[in-house]
Amino acid sequence: MAKLVLLSAGMTGRTHELKVDKTTIGRVEDNTFQIAEPSVSSHHCEILLKGTDVVVHDLNSTNGTFINGEKVSESPLKPGQILRLGQIEMRLETDAPSGGAGAAASKKQLDHTMVMQRGVKMDELEQGTRGGFDTTSKGFSKKDNKANKVFWIMAGVVGFVIIVLLIYVAMQIGR
Repeated sequence: MAKLVLLSAGMTGRTHELKVDKTTIGRVEDNTFQIAEPSVSSHHCEILLKGTDVVVHDLNSTNGTFINGEKVSESPLKPGQILRLGQIEMRLETDAPSGGAGAAASKKQLDHTMVMQRGVKMDELEQGTRGGFDTTSKGFSKKDNKANKVFWIMAGVVGFVIIVLLIYVAMQIGR
């Protein structure tokens, strides 16, 4: 029996057996195989079983359907090949042993190691070699806030105008 094995981080090892003639794959619940990931369209593609062949048919997805890195609209999918929907990768596997390049590709894909960028070493952190803060100054300097000064000057002017108007009104009433 043919099955799709997810390879993408966070979903590694999740599988879906292709039991029916037409399997729809997409982000929403009404698909036969739901993959709730933003880069997968709501109805991304369908997998058709035609005899012993497995055929992928793109359903006008936003981020495309790819087999081994090549964009397809409809194409056969062979055991060991990588199907990518948006950012999600999966591999077609079958129970039947197959020789040749398909089996080699299948075994090669099992080791899905990801290289991560190295972090900061302790001595670099202490020496400050990566940039960032100025470690030569003795403390922090106060930031000059011109907007704050302008606000208080304007508030003083408005307050002064209000007091002058109140005095003027009081003198007019007193006459």
